[in-house]
Amino acid sequence: MYQPPDAFRWTGRIDSVSDERAFRLHQRIRLLNLSQPLEPVERAAAFIGFACDEGVRRNQGRQGAKEAPAAIKAALARLPWHLPEGVVVYDAGDVVCVDEQLEQSQAELGTMVARLLRSGIAPIVIGGGHETAYGHYLGVREALGPASMIGIINIDAHFDLRPYDDGPTSGTMFRQILDQDERASYFCLGIQLLGNTTALFAAAEKYGCWYMMEDKLTAGPIEAAYAQIEEFAAHHDAVMFTICMDAISAAAAPGVSAPSPFGLAPSLARALIRRIVSHPNTVSVDLCEVNPLFDEGGKTLALAAAFCMEALLHFQRLQPRR
Repeated sequence: MYQPPDAFRWTGRIDSVSDERAFRLHQRIRLLNLSQPLEPVERAAAFIGFACDEGVRRNQGRQGAKEAPAAIKAALARLPWHLPEGVVVYDAGDVVCVDEQLEQSQAELGTMVARLLRSGIAPIVIGGGHETAYGHYLGVREALGPASMIGIINIDAHFDLRPYDDGPTSGTMFRQILDQDERASYFCLGIQLLGNTTALFAAAEKYGCWYMMEDKLTAGPIEAAYAQIEEFAAHHDAVMFTICMDAISAAAAPGVSAPSPFGLAPSLARALIRRIVSHPNTVSVDLCEVNPLFDEGGKTLALAAAFCMEALLHFQRLQPRR
């Protein structure tokens, strides 16, 4: 299910071949084949795609998110390079879901995420449906071992705490994690009343989840969210961060599996992303639910690429040593 990276995806405008101040990401990206032995690397990050929307199909959502990793990487390629000197960024290829084998593809993604973390490389996983987050979690847990306390911070309109009696979907993964891992906790920012049933709010209470409603985030001072992020992260040895693009207003992000008319403004989401990745406990990021088949003028892809670049620029693990 693993496919090594393809240099063909990384093309774009060239303003100079010698002046690095004029370089774009496609001129700095390196290719990393995770089927080969890895050496430890400092101050490095890697994009790895999860070309899967089988969980979305099972959840009766709009399919097409499996096309997002290639499309988002193409959008990233064109962005200017502003990362500090000494930072290395890789394309580590993709995990592809074959023949509706969701569980197997999630396990494969977990293996690849763990390999990156063990080599000191910060994974930025590009989904795919939000089932991506379960594979992401498997890798973080494998890399950190059973004793570590893992905090999961999610920007999302939905809890994704549905029962999974009939199998996992893109709406079950956080319930799966909390059922099987007593050393994991969950904090969701951007929850919408009209995006969740009363039963899902009850499930969030049952599992002791932290959450902030979309209207509170939008109307209140952002410092209140920052304070909760800091408090939550401080309770954990590591934080994995997941971004669901359906948390963003449909006006700015129409190309998603489940558009959100009352979603967050991109500027607010950007501020949250910057704060979360700048925390020293944050070890990895994923971004999910972009559906290029329903995008308008490429604006959801452009926003997703910008969020990925914001994560790179503000990731504490990539900053110069002091």
